[in-house]
Amino acid sequence: MKIVYRADTLIDANLVKGALEAEGMFAHVAGEQLTGALGELPCWNLVSVMVADCDIERALPIVRAIEAALAGPHADEADTRAAEGGLGPALA
Repeated sequence: MKIVYRADTLIDANLVKGALEAEGMFAHVAGEQLTGALGELPCWNLVSVMVADCDIERALPIVRAIEAALAGPHADEADTRAAEGGLGPALA
């Protein structure tokens, strides 16, 4: 099995897993239990989604589409505003 997605949250990981399974691939969320140790462990790169080696080529376009959707249509604008010290749309 190979990692096709490193998740920021457990919810994102399960979203990707569900999308891959809907396309007939077996997907596994690795590190799911580690989220209970937040505060004890660094809180990045804990959770990932894995698929069988033979499914990687089919999985990657699905993962990329979900990553783009999670970033949202205004992700670049929000990143620029945050870098400039401004507030995001929800906080403005």
